[in-house]
Amino acid sequence: MRQGRQSSSGREPVNKARLRHSAAVIAFISAFCAAPAAAQTQEEVSTSTPEVDGYTDDDTQDAIIVTARRREERLVDVPIAVSSFDGEALERRGAIDITDIAQITPNTTLEESRGTNSTLTAFIRGIGQQDPVSGFEQGVGIYLDDVYLNRPQAAVLDIYDVERIEVLRGPQGTLYGRNTIGGAVKYVTRLLPQDFSLKVRGTFGNYDRADGIFSVSAPIADVVRAGASVARLSRGGFGENLTTGLENYNKDIWAARATLELGDYGEPYSIRISGDYTHDRSNPRGGHRLIPGAASGAPVLDDVYDSRGALNDPKQDVEAYGFAINASFDLSDALTFRSITGYRYDDSASPIDFDALPAVDVDVPAIYINEQVSQELQLLFDNGGRFTALLGGYYLDARADTQFDVRIFTTFAGLTAFTQANVDTETFAVFADATYDLTDRISLSLGGRYTWDERSADIFRQNYLGGGSPTFGGAGVPFGTPSTDFQGDENFDKFTPRVSISFQPTPDHNIYASYSQGFKGGGFDPRGVGVNAPAATPGMPTDAEVADFLSFAPETVDSYEVGYKGSLLNDALYIALAGFYADYTDVQIPGSAACNVGGIATFCGIVTNAGKVEIKGLEFETNARLGRDMLSSGDDLRLLGSLGWIDAEYKEYVANIGGVPTDVSDFREVQNTPEWSGSATLAYTTPVGAGDLYLGSTVSYRSSVNQFEIPNPYLDQDGYALLDASIVYTGASGRWSLGVHGKNLTDERYKTSGYTFVVADPVTGELATGANGLPVPSLGTEGTLTAFYGAPRQVFVTASFEF
Repeated sequence: MRQGRQSSSGREPVNKARLRHSAAVIAFISAFCAAPAAAQTQEEVSTSTPEVDGYTDDDTQDAIIVTARRREERLVDVPIAVSSFDGEALERRGAIDITDIAQITPNTTLEESRGTNSTLTAFIRGIGQQDPVSGFEQGVGIYLDDVYLNRPQAAVLDIYDVERIEVLRGPQGTLYGRNTIGGAVKYVTRLLPQDFSLKVRGTFGNYDRADGIFSVSAPIADVVRAGASVARLSRGGFGENLTTGLENYNKDIWAARATLELGDYGEPYSIRISGDYTHDRSNPRGGHRLIPGAASGAPVLDDVYDSRGALNDPKQDVEAYGFAINASFDLSDALTFRSITGYRYDDSASPIDFDALPAVDVDVPAIYINEQVSQELQLLFDNGGRFTALLGGYYLDARADTQFDVRIFTTFAGLTAFTQANVDTETFAVFADATYDLTDRISLSLGGRYTWDERSADIFRQNYLGGGSPTFGGAGVPFGTPSTDFQGDENFDKFTPRVSISFQPTPDHNIYASYSQGFKGGGFDPRGVGVNAPAATPGMPTDAEVADFLSFAPETVDSYEVGYKGSLLNDALYIALAGFYADYTDVQIPGSAACNVGGIATFCGIVTNAGKVEIKGLEFETNARLGRDMLSSGDDLRLLGSLGWIDAEYKEYVANIGGVPTDVSDFREVQNTPEWSGSATLAYTTPVGAGDLYLGSTVSYRSSVNQFEIPNPYLDQDGYALLDASIVYTGASGRWSLGVHGKNLTDERYKTSGYTFVVADPVTGELATGANGLPVPSLGTEGTLTAFYGAPRQVFVTASFEF
């Protein structure tokens, strides 16, 4: 029997020895290279002038520089749908964490995952992943200073010391280390200034919010700089857990970053060594029940931020840290070599009370442990002529360990299903991308990637009676033989191409068309029950049949895009338009449901490779400078807007209904993908005294959205709009600022995620109701329909001082 974090084979969880070997090899490579920087080399700095909500204060758009294609380019020149947000502009907006940028980015969903404070759910253009357990790769890549974060835990990154955040929509693979099928979000921290700098930023607001950020940096030699930041981020709860007395939706985080930079601006080399640490000790986030308790009759609470779940062991605790070595070396005037070395570790303890009632009905204490080492090497060619190219290689060795109980004491005394799932990922890839200017106006880009993924799994599941599993301090004793005791591995490899052509009739207009293919490897469902695997002959299924039952296939997408970017009206108006079509096949749909194991109703994982999704849509972004001829000197009035429309529809969705493959596509929806999303920001800056006064207000809108593939009238969210506003005064030379910010000023209540364990028709998804008119529980006795909500109205003041 396995207990704690040790596998039944006695080996270290998810092959720690291999990870240590990989880390040593990568450290050697980095030391040998003695170069590359690249979270953000100096030539990659997004802009040298102050920005207004992501765009510069200059009269021209030429200063907007992004690195979406791993080289410095004007935004208008990039034949990719990309949104870029400057760190200062995000602070001016009052942005709190990375999820805030989804409000102003078309066809993008970034949310805190259900039942957590720091796990990220990300979707772009209908493609993503919301299951945080081991075995499932993200559909949207999150990069911290160019280091790919392999797991979603601790990926809700707070915004401080940020240079910019870029959102790339569509498959990425020929330019970035890890292939991501839906898109990528790049979080880039600031380079250190050459002179001594000390900055303090404080925030105070309702719900007892009190944040403090202290940053300092200084030169310690001619070409060496060091810096560090410490952040204390705290907030009281939006509601209360009426059973435990704990504040619900509170925030209790300590975070720090440290950086050492070698190489001066203009030098032919740059080395950046950085580390970060986050410790989140916020209370467990309890959900809001949407239906009365079927057994207890417990009523629905009035306040959607209140909860009644009793589970608080283990205590919520998320610790994450990592380091990176980013280096760049100019081998010649045309050739640059880069290296990106990364290490990440996070350990999360989460008490998740699905039913949100005191009874131990569907209670899930969980532990997530993730560790990764990665190495990326790049060779870039750019001699200022017609041809530019990038050649790269990428290696990732990652482990994801998940342990959890599913406690259903109301069904049978102390009934617990314990699962330990250790899933390894080892991936190699080579990629290349090149652009050739056929004429002064027409450019052709070709790219390709070959990826080799190896996924290995060690999955153990054991039922207990009389209490929880010993792993979580329970008094349960094993009941029956393990329902899953599986070890296995599978390999997935694929070549994915990219091609684009762009036509620039003038330097300020770009018309482009592109095709790219995305790929995400298969894996193993850690919650699957091996004894439920269909056996070819009567009796227990064979190991091969269990492996086939627990595994799921890779998914692919063929994405087509046409677009236009232009700077019009003497640079007073910037427009970006994109139309896209995607053929998304073998879609990985993880899920969980009630099932029968040894005659006992319990919890099982169910993964479907849905046949096909057809996705088409439009995106629009603009920055318009208004009334330039009517405003006083120094005044700036801008209208910034985004609009996304997407039509994502299942064309084939084959599910196993009573042992019969059945196409249920007419009754399934693409999750976390509203048909319409958009925003409008009116931003005005004017000189006042020796400084500048900024007034800005943003309205964002998202149409109705389905939380899961099966529509649910309780959990699905209707369309809603959010209103934010900021007033910020910045003193002379930008040395200090004072601001007042309001988020969700209309105090909108909107669902972001949820849990459901009620009986539904397996084909149509229609909920079954009992004599009382309430949904019938499918797991436990109370019925689980629990929702989590976005933040209510928040008002806060900020003050910053820089010396």
